[in-house]
Amino acid sequence: PELASLRERGRSLREQLRVLEAEESELEQRFYLGALQLPNRTHPAVPVGDQSQAQVLEVVGKKPVFDFKPKGHLELGEGLDIIRQRRLSHVSGHRSYYLCGAGALLQHALVTFTLQKLLSKGFLPMTVPDLLRGAVFEGCGVQPSAAPSQVYSIDPARFEDLCLAGSSEVGIAGYFMDHAVQLQDLPVRVVCSSTCYRAETDTGREPWGLYRVHQFTKVEMFGVTAAERGTESEELLDEFLGLQKEIFSELGLHYR
Repeated sequence: PELASLRERGRSLREQLRVLEAEESELEQRFYLGALQLPNRTHPAVPVGDQSQAQVLEVVGKKPVFDFKPKGHLELGEGLDIIRQRRLSHVSGHRSYYLCGAGALLQHALVTFTLQKLLSKGFLPMTVPDLLRGAVFEGCGVQPSAAPSQVYSIDPARFEDLCLAGSSEVGIAGYFMDHAVQLQDLPVRVVCSSTCYRAETDTGREPWGLYRVHQFTKVEMFGVTAAERGTESEELLDEFLGLQKEIFSELGLHYR
């Protein structure tokens, strides 16, 4: 009789669990969708408003002045036969391009230069997957299902919930997702060179040259900080900004 009673109690508990698990799933979905509506916080020093509110904080170097009308990078590149962006509708469509000869070597040189610079500063080199699940994008503040979306989704009939990353930031964030880091190991500084894929559906005005293209190579700096003092994130951001300025200055570029 005791065994029968316990078995009956087990059946009752399973039935209660079935109801509670369904309720838990519904609540989790509701709160998760609500959380997706919360925007990322912006830096308190960022002006509120549109582009007209932007402020120039610093200008480095002097913009060169020419006694002739200078050519843009696309016109120069096409003249030297190191960039091809025209007549590609039959190959890869709009907003694609080829780099040839010195153009391809220049891209490799810039990537190598930047990687070596950051490795000398103690950054951890990493390679990441190009295909990632939607939850990883959502964790970075990107909603792959938005319409229109800048994210390329892979055929869901063959690959469920996989998208092409628009930045190695997403892959690195995925690496640290549900991953414990010891406090004494922070901050973690990561550098990654990856191919970035973007649908670039925003067409406020027609882009010109190698800008807002569908695929490009980028070197990313990524940091994970503690939040014990509340200033660690801003300090690392300032460090990254300083490194970016070093890179541009060493390349002899005028920038703001």
